[in-house]
Amino acid sequence: MATLDQKSPNVLLQSLCCRITGKSEAEVAHQFQYAVRVIGSNYAPSIERDEFLVSEKIKKELLKQRREADAALFSELHRKLQTQSVLKHRWSVLYLLLSLSEDPRKPAGRVGNYGALFAQALPRDAHSTPFYCTRPQSLALGYAERSAGLSASMGTSGISSLGVYTLNGPTPTPQSLLASQAPQPAAAVGVPLGSRLAWALPVSCSPSSALPTRLPLGPPAPSSRASRPRPDGEVSEPALVRDILYVFQGIDGKFIKMSAQENCYKTDGKVVLCKSLRDTSSRLAELGWLHNKVRKYTDVRSLDRAFGLVGQSFCASLHQELKEYYRLLSVLHSQLQVEDEQGVTVCTESGLTLRRLLVWMYDPKVRLKTLAALVDFCQGRKGGELASAVHSYGKTGDPQMRALVQHILSLVSHPILNFLYRWIYDGELEDTYHEFFVASDPNVKTDRLWHDKYSLRKSMIPSFITMDQARKVLLIGKSINFLHQVCHDRTPPGKITPASTSADTPKDAAELLSDLEGAFQEKIDAAYFDTSKYLLDVLNRNYLLLEHLQAMRRYLLLGQGDFIRHLMDLLKPELVRPATTLYQHNLTGILETAVRATNAQYDNAEILKRLDVRLLEVSPGDTGWDVFSLDYHVDGPIATVFTRECMGHYLRVFNFLWRAKRMEYTLTDIWKGQMCNAKLLKTMPELSGVLHQCHILASEMVHFIHQMQYYITFEVLECSWDELWNRVQQAQDLDHIIAAHDMFLDSVISRCLLDNNSRSLLNQLRAIFDQIIEFQSAQDSLYRSALEELALRLQFEERKQQREEEGQWGVTAEQEAEEKRRIQEFQDTIPKMRSQLRILTHFYQSIVQQFLVLLMTSTDESLRFLSFRLDFNEHYRAREPRLRASLGTNRGRRPSNI
Repeated sequence: MATLDQKSPNVLLQSLCCRITGKSEAEVAHQFQYAVRVIGSNYAPSIERDEFLVSEKIKKELLKQRREADAALFSELHRKLQTQSVLKHRWSVLYLLLSLSEDPRKPAGRVGNYGALFAQALPRDAHSTPFYCTRPQSLALGYAERSAGLSASMGTSGISSLGVYTLNGPTPTPQSLLASQAPQPAAAVGVPLGSRLAWALPVSCSPSSALPTRLPLGPPAPSSRASRPRPDGEVSEPALVRDILYVFQGIDGKFIKMSAQENCYKTDGKVVLCKSLRDTSSRLAELGWLHNKVRKYTDVRSLDRAFGLVGQSFCASLHQELKEYYRLLSVLHSQLQVEDEQGVTVCTESGLTLRRLLVWMYDPKVRLKTLAALVDFCQGRKGGELASAVHSYGKTGDPQMRALVQHILSLVSHPILNFLYRWIYDGELEDTYHEFFVASDPNVKTDRLWHDKYSLRKSMIPSFITMDQARKVLLIGKSINFLHQVCHDRTPPGKITPASTSADTPKDAAELLSDLEGAFQEKIDAAYFDTSKYLLDVLNRNYLLLEHLQAMRRYLLLGQGDFIRHLMDLLKPELVRPATTLYQHNLTGILETAVRATNAQYDNAEILKRLDVRLLEVSPGDTGWDVFSLDYHVDGPIATVFTRECMGHYLRVFNFLWRAKRMEYTLTDIWKGQMCNAKLLKTMPELSGVLHQCHILASEMVHFIHQMQYYITFEVLECSWDELWNRVQQAQDLDHIIAAHDMFLDSVISRCLLDNNSRSLLNQLRAIFDQIIEFQSAQDSLYRSALEELALRLQFEERKQQREEEGQWGVTAEQEAEEKRRIQEFQDTIPKMRSQLRILTHFYQSIVQQFLVLLMTSTDESLRFLSFRLDFNEHYRAREPRLRASLGTNRGRRPSNI
């Protein structure tokens, strides 16, 4: 080893060339020069540099050849080599050994015949490095000079080793063009086209030799590719070939230039060319136009920071493809140089011709067309919208084009997947350029975090992510932020759901995108279910969400019957007074008394302290009944479910139910008055007709209110509550609970006639309620007058009886006349009472008839069925022709739910 260290690298490289070819130092001079050029190039193998994998592959090859002893010896030597620090690049040595052992041109059992390896222009697996020099001495590739820093940072294309510029199947080069070439090795099919051209293009062609042999020793012969004189000044094909190589890079040649008017490369009109050469040149020049289109897009967008990470990834993928394209051009340039040095003439079929370029550039042209189409389609797009545009181009039947688009998509989607993983596992959203499909509004306050702070940018949802997946992604991150900011839960996200492996590299992103319905869906679902379940557990355990929901049902929707009845009894003396005389602290004390006296006292203290009294805005003439309302204070996380809009709906429903309950309470008082006064007023037969009329009207009202209460309580509240509770129990996330709650309130409001579509029905119903209150006032006035008259008559009889007991006349003539006059005056008021009741009855019945007509024309079947119950004996049908027609029409109709 000491001897080797003392030798220079050039001496060692020359010794290696001699050992491989089995020749002397003088005979390997040209191969040594080429080896120096290859080693000094920027060639980077596009395979994974893993020393362990290479060593394992070598051992497998030895085992395949039944050389178990050699495999064991190699394993022992490799183990010893790993313990030494003599070699810094052990992988390179192992890879060289593996490449030599796998060479398809190696005869079995002969190690010394590797001279053929250097008989061609390039090694088997190498890409030549472009030469950067000025025209016309050498082919200029200005792109690499201008963006060397960017290209160096991008590295080699991820799909280079998969054959970036491979052809479909065997090379399509015609045999007539390769008649003088050696047969193409089978192993060369499927390697990058730059390497395959290194095999296909000969380096030494002489008129006396049909097949290429080793490169001659000594200085190269003068170039014979110079343009030969043509008749009429026609341009030679070698000159066109050199021009085409410039055009491939978007550089104007001597004869082929870019036409600004026609936006294409075309030959100068003064140039004399035959039709075949002109057509072939035009077809080849299209690659330059395509190259310029892609290159212009990358140059402009690479400097635009607002283009975002996704856009920069797209530009990086285009740079990688252009880099592979430049590698191919460097191979062609190397071949052109070798032909110039060796004196290959255009007349030999092994030279570089336009026809050969047309065949070899077919695949790169297809790829450039795909890239140019992508550039056109992606104009003005960024973020997820750009990823969707790229993804749409992957739906093709060509496997190579699909692989190209998939590779670009893996690079483009890599930032999106990084955004996604940080959002679903940490709840972090750092989207500076608004590329992600989850948007955040920093102006939204904490109490509206769940509803307004985060939303979906539908235009930025990539087409490979479904709307359901996007909704789950939004909910996951929103749940994490809700737990931290609103619930003040400090549990780390990693304990809520275990963090999965993120898309750290484009390769990881490509693997994830290849299994969108499998691994990707499983990750989203796992994070969604874990996070949502934890959030619901916190809300139910720490903030009593379900208990608050039941409290709304018991108090604001009058579900706690004993409490509501006792509260109404206690509040009656207060509520009959004018609204302006009420004081909230008095009503709050009555509320606390009602709670302590009923089963409401056993509720959770957290719920009872939120129950309160609220006085609505007072209008002239309002009583306490019109402005009283129960209230329920909500704050913190539960305010996300019970929003201000929801509490407004609860207030509207409570006022409606409270008014309906008051009608029931009022009719109960009316019935009590009739029952208590029936016996007292038997001595006043002149009132029998009026009292009978009162009983009939009261019975109609009781029937109406009972049917309405049944409908509201059972068909509306109970059925809607049952549906709500089932949905809440089955809810998988907070959004499901909010949606179920909103649906419950919407159902209650619409079916309780509180929505805009039922405004006319509600007005009729309120008019009926007003008639009940008016009837109570009329009956109370009737009973008050009758009882006053009855008391006066009893007093008259008592005085008369007392005087008789004293032995005097019971009454005098004047007193008896006065009594008769007073009785007559009372009897004269009875027709007025009867008339007032008749008008009240008529008005009430007309309102009920209109209400029934509106019910029968309603689209809600439950309301039409309610009309049947309200007019079960067809009493109103006989009085109202419109109702008769409506009833007849609807009764002949079969309900759809039967």
